[in-house]
Amino acid sequence: MSVKAAVIVFPGSNCDRDIAVALEQSLGKPTQMIWHRDTELPDVDLVVVPGGFSYGDYLRCGAMAAHSPIMHEVKRRAEKGMRVLGICNGFQIIAEAGLVPGVLMRNKNLKYICKDVYLKVEDSQSAFTSKYSVGEVVRIPIGHGEGNYYADTETLDRLEGEGLVAFRYCSPRGDLSDFSNPNGSQRNIAGVFNKSRTVLGMMPHPERLSDPKLGGIDGRKMFESLVETLS
Repeated sequence: MSVKAAVIVFPGSNCDRDIAVALEQSLGKPTQMIWHRDTELPDVDLVVVPGGFSYGDYLRCGAMAAHSPIMHEVKRRAEKGMRVLGICNGFQIIAEAGLVPGVLMRNKNLKYICKDVYLKVEDSQSAFTSKYSVGEVVRIPIGHGEGNYYADTETLDRLEGEGLVAFRYCSPRGDLSDFSNPNGSQRNIAGVFNKSRTVLGMMPHPERLSDPKLGGIDGRKMFESLVETLS
C-alpha cells in the first residue's frame, strides 16, 4: 500500500513546503497541501501540522490555529487512528487542540533560539520512530521562541510511566542536563505522543535534516519510519 500524506497550511506557515519536500523524498510522490479553511480531509494516512507563525502567533502560539475549520476534521480523524505529526508551531497547535498533553511556553531565556540540538530517542515502538533505536542520539535543528514544554507533575509522571515521551534534549553524548536543554522544557522533553502513540508533537524540525545537501540526514529516519509502518 502506498502511504498518502497531507500538510495543513495556515496563514503564517513557513515550513509547509519544507516538510512536503521531505515527505516526497521518502514517499516517492507529492504530498497534498490542505488550506486551513477547508473542512474536509482527503483519504490520507498521515497529516502533518507544520512549523511557522500561524496567525502571527497572536493571542498565544497555536491557540487560534487550533480552532481553524480543518482542525476539527484532523481531530476527528485522529480519534480514529490517523497519524498526526505536529512540528514546532504544529506542536503548539496540536497541544492547544488537545491532541497531545501539555503546553508550550516562552523559552526560559525569553529569546528566540535557532540552532542544532541533540535529542535522545526515548521510544522506537511508534510509526514515527521505528527506524530509530532507544537511546540513540540524533542532531536536529530547532527554531522557536515558545518551545518550553510544560505539564503538571501528575501529567509528567503519567507520560513517563506510559512511555509517551518521544525525545529529550541531551548532550552529544546523550547526557541529560540543564545545559543541554535549550528552552527550559520540563524533564528535557522535546517531543511527546498521545496515549495511543498515533499523534506526535515535537519542537525540533526533522525536515531540516533529511537530505545530505542540508548537512545531515538524522531527520530522514522519521519519514522512513512512517513509510515502513504505514505501508
